[in-house]
Amino acid sequence: MYKDIKITFISAIVMLCNATIFPNSVFAEEETTRLAYKDIFEIEYAASPQIAPDGKSVIYVRRSADVMKDSTRSNIWQVGLDGNNHRPLLSGKASFWMPRFSKDGKRLAYVSSVEGNNQLYLRWMDTGQTARLTDLQGSPNGIAWSPDGKWIAFSMFVKAKAKSIFKEMPAKPKGAKWAETAKYIDRVQYRSNGAGYLPRGYRHIFVIPTDGGTARQITTGDFNHGGLISWSSDSKRIFINADRDKDWEYRPLESDIYEITVADGSLKNLTNRAGPDRQPVISPNGRKIAYSRFNDRKLSSQNAHLFIMDADGKNPKDLTPDLDRPIDNIQWAKNGKGIYFLYDDQSRTNVGYVDLNGNRKSLTNAVGGQSLGRPYTSGDYVVAGKGRIVFTLNKTDRPADLAMVDGKGKVIQLTHLNEDLMGHKNMAAVSEMMVKSSEDGLTIQSWIATPPDFDPSKKYPMILEIHGGPHTSYSAAYSTEIQLYAAKGYVVVWANPRGSTSYGEDYANLIHHNYPSLDYNDLMDVVDGVIAKGYVDPEQLYVTGGSGGGVLTAWIVGKTDRFKAAVVAKPVINWLSFSLTADASVYFTNYWMPGMPWDNVEHLWKHSPLSLVGNVNTPTMLLTGEVDYRTPMSETEQFYQALKLQKIDTAMVRIQKANHGIASRPSNLVQKIGNILAWFDKYKPKEPEEK
Repeated sequence: MYKDIKITFISAIVMLCNATIFPNSVFAEEETTRLAYKDIFEIEYAASPQIAPDGKSVIYVRRSADVMKDSTRSNIWQVGLDGNNHRPLLSGKASFWMPRFSKDGKRLAYVSSVEGNNQLYLRWMDTGQTARLTDLQGSPNGIAWSPDGKWIAFSMFVKAKAKSIFKEMPAKPKGAKWAETAKYIDRVQYRSNGAGYLPRGYRHIFVIPTDGGTARQITTGDFNHGGLISWSSDSKRIFINADRDKDWEYRPLESDIYEITVADGSLKNLTNRAGPDRQPVISPNGRKIAYSRFNDRKLSSQNAHLFIMDADGKNPKDLTPDLDRPIDNIQWAKNGKGIYFLYDDQSRTNVGYVDLNGNRKSLTNAVGGQSLGRPYTSGDYVVAGKGRIVFTLNKTDRPADLAMVDGKGKVIQLTHLNEDLMGHKNMAAVSEMMVKSSEDGLTIQSWIATPPDFDPSKKYPMILEIHGGPHTSYSAAYSTEIQLYAAKGYVVVWANPRGSTSYGEDYANLIHHNYPSLDYNDLMDVVDGVIAKGYVDPEQLYVTGGSGGGVLTAWIVGKTDRFKAAVVAKPVINWLSFSLTADASVYFTNYWMPGMPWDNVEHLWKHSPLSLVGNVNTPTMLLTGEVDYRTPMSETEQFYQALKLQKIDTAMVRIQKANHGIASRPSNLVQKIGNILAWFDKYKPKEPEEK
C-alpha cells in the first residue's frame, strides 16, 4: 500500500481516540490476523476514474487517511487498462483531485491544496510541467474543459456582504474588547450539515482561459448555479441546471436546465416545467442533451428517468419509462448512439446502457466499495470506448479497487490497493438471507457477516445494524463497521426493510408519512431469521443504527425488551422538534410530513420514538456529532434526559467536531465503532473466572 506515514504515528493517534468508555483492552487485544482499529488509518480506495484520450490507461483519485491531519488525502494515480504500469501522477502530503483531461489529452486540469487554498492547476502530459491557473478566494468545483481547449468552466461560492438592519452601533474605543458583531439571519436555510452556519452569498459559474488569465463570472443574481457543467460542441455555450425562481428557497427539489452564452452570460431556460431537470450532458455531436427528470408528486422517495432532448430544449423523450430505479452519473457513448448511467437494483449498483430507441441493458452490477463506514450502495465509473467500462469494484472484504468490463462482459481487476493491509487478515464472510415479512409476506433482503474462524456449532452474540435515510439501500458491500464488529466476535445482520431504495418507488414509499411503522416488523423478522439458523444466542442480541437507523433503534427499544443493549446514533427522537431545527426544514416538512408540524401534532408525535420512551428498559447509549445539523444534538439530548429521568442505564457520547457524517474523520470512525462495541461488551455475560 502507498504510504508516507509511519506506524508509530498511527499508534499515537489511536491512543488519543481512547478517551471515552473504551477499556484499555479494546486496543491491547487486537490481533494481527483480524481487522483492527488502527487499520482504519491505513485503508485506501479508488474514486473518480478518467480515461486517457488514447484509451490505453485510466487515471483516478486514490484516497487514503492522513493520520496527522485526521482527514482524507487524495492523490492522482494512473494505471494501464491491462492492469500494468500502476504509478503516481500527482502525489504527496497535499491533496490532488478532480482530474479532467482536455479533449486532445495533452493537458490535465485538476484541483489541489498544494499551495494552501484549493486552486485550479494544469499539467502538461508530455513533460509533467504544472502551472497554477487561479488565485481564488473560494474552492472551484465541477471543472469542465471547453471542446476547443481554450477555456475551463467551474462553479464557486461567491460571498456577499453580511447583512444587518442595525446601523447605529457606537464606535468601539481603541483597545476595547467587545462582543463579536451579532449575526443577522433572514434566509430560509441558514445552516447546513457539514458547512455550519452559512455565509451570505451564492454559487456562480466562472470561466478561465487555459493559457492563463483571470477567472470571469458569467452568472449573476441571487441564485445558486452549479452541479454538472457541460459545454456545447462549438465552445460558445454552457449547460447547467439551476432554480432561478424568486421562491427558490421554498422549492428544495426544483431545477431547470439553462443554456448560458459564454460571451455575455445571457441565459435561456430550456425546460421550464414543474419538477426537477438535472445533470445535462451534451452528446458528442452537440445535437442532443441527456438529462434526468421526474414529475414531483411530493413523495418522500421519487425516482428520476433518463431523458434526451434536442440541444434547443425541444422534443424531450423518456428513454427509461419502465426503469423504476434511481439513476445517476449520465455519460454518452463515444459514438453518440447511446447513454450509460448508474442505477441501484435489488441492492446492487449497476452500470446501465440505453440506446436512443430505449433498448436497455446492464453491463455490470459489481459497482461499489466507496462507503467505508457502513455497507451502503455506492460507486463510480467511466466510459472507456469499444464497449468497455472502468468502474470501482464492490467486494465484501475490500474497499473500492478499479476494474474494467471489456467488450465481451469479462471483468478485469486493475488495482489491488489494500492487499498489503488485508491480504493476510481473516476477514468476515458475508452471506445473503431473504426473509418473508410476518405482516404481509413482503420479501426482505438482508445479509449476515460471521466472525473470522466462525464455527456454526457455537453460539455467538449478534448485532442488528440498521441503515439511515430512510430512503437508501444497504448492500453486500465492504464496511469497516461491519468488519470490526465481526472481528470482535459478533455475528452482524443488516437489511433493507420497506422504505429502502433499489426495489422501486412503491417499496420505498410503503413508509411515506408512516415512518417508523411496519419497517420495525421487517427488522424483527430479520432477527428471527438469523436466530433460526442456530448459531446466535437469543439472550445476546444488540442493536444499533445511525440517522434513520437511529430513529428505528430508538423505536425498537420502545417496542421490545429483547435486546440486551442499544446504541442510538444521530437520531430523530421527536419529529415535532426536528421539523423546525434540522438544516433542511423546507424539504422535510414538504416531503416527509403530511403538512406543517403545528397542523399535524398528533401524527408526528405518534411516529416519534420519544412517545414510547416510557416503555424503555434497554440500556441505551446515544451517540451524535457535536456539530450535526441534520439530526441536531437537541434530538439526542431529549432522549438521553428522558431515559435518565426514568433511571434507565444510558450514556451520551458527543463526537467532537463531527457533523452528521461522523466517519469523515478517521479517528471519529474509530471512536464511533469503539464506543458502540464497548457499550455492548458492558452488557455481555461475564466469562466465569478460572479457579
